[in-house]
Amino acid sequence: MRPLLHPSVEDLRPEAILHALSDPVRAEIFAQIAGQGCVQNCSTFSHVGDRDIPKSSLSQHFKVLRESGLIRSERQGVEMRNTSRCGEVDERFPGLVAAILNAYSCDAALK
Repeated sequence: MRPLLHPSVEDLRPEAILHALSDPVRAEIFAQIAGQGCVQNCSTFSHVGDRDIPKSSLSQHFKVLRESGLIRSERQGVEMRNTSRCGEVDERFPGLVAAILNAYSCDAALK
């Protein structure tokens, strides 16, 4: 199996984080992972909101989140287990992730 790319804290870039969270599905996935504060399997997110997410799309969403530095993924058997890197990201870019997720929250409340 190909190793998973996890950028170091020094290699995190705000444009990668902004791109990763620019998609509402990825933002919702990340918000749930960060909000739970525990390991989440990819299969947990086969339904996001009122949408069914195909496996191929879900894999791509997790890849973007992982390669932006927002999550850490580890293979465990056939499952991929994901944890938030919020603490690391917040050390590098204080308040960035919280501000983006808060904006999504406010937007959702208006709808």
